[in-house]
Amino acid sequence: MIVDFFHDVVCGWCYVMSPRLRQVAAELDIAVRHRSFVLQDSRERIMEAFGTMEKAKTEILGHWEACAKQDDEQRIDIEGMRAESFEYPSGLAGALACQAAHIIGGDAAHWDYFDAVQNAHLSQHRNIGNPSVLLDIAVDLGFARDVFASRMNSEAADSRVQADRDEARKLGIRSIPTLIVGPDLDRLQTMPAPALKARLQAVMQNA
Repeated sequence: MIVDFFHDVVCGWCYVMSPRLRQVAAELDIAVRHRSFVLQDSRERIMEAFGTMEKAKTEILGHWEACAKQDDEQRIDIEGMRAESFEYPSGLAGALACQAAHIIGGDAAHWDYFDAVQNAHLSQHRNIGNPSVLLDIAVDLGFARDVFASRMNSEAADSRVQADRDEARKLGIRSIPTLIVGPDLDRLQTMPAPALKARLQAVMQNA
């Protein structure tokens, strides 16, 4: 069975869900296909959604508080991000970087990079809207900096992001993380690992 995992690098609930999905996918031998879902793709879109960049950061960090309460390993550093002076980033640059990893190494590389950039954002409060930070993360994972930069800035990476966004619109996805599973395109969102495993087992048995 293949699970489509729609996610955004700036999404705290995705950070909570990803390790649970890793665990369950390994236990059930399920393949995971990674899909970029960018909540706001620019500073302008963030301001449209929240009014000002200051309000955006305040409100989003309020969402982080809810995520932190559910995170199995208590990794989310809210106060660290609150103390940073840079504006809260959109997820577009990170999505392009995830697709660069995908172009180089497929879904496995995409997932490793996605988890690393989320860790940089939510645990290390680094500015993942900065391309240099995204490239540093890639190098830490063993990618060649110049090759990764080329892929990240390529038309192919942009096309992959847009294709995933188009697919999300077609499926009517409005919130993330969303897992699309089984022949009936069941939709699963953040839940504890045991519940996730039970739901996926049920879909597998009925497929």
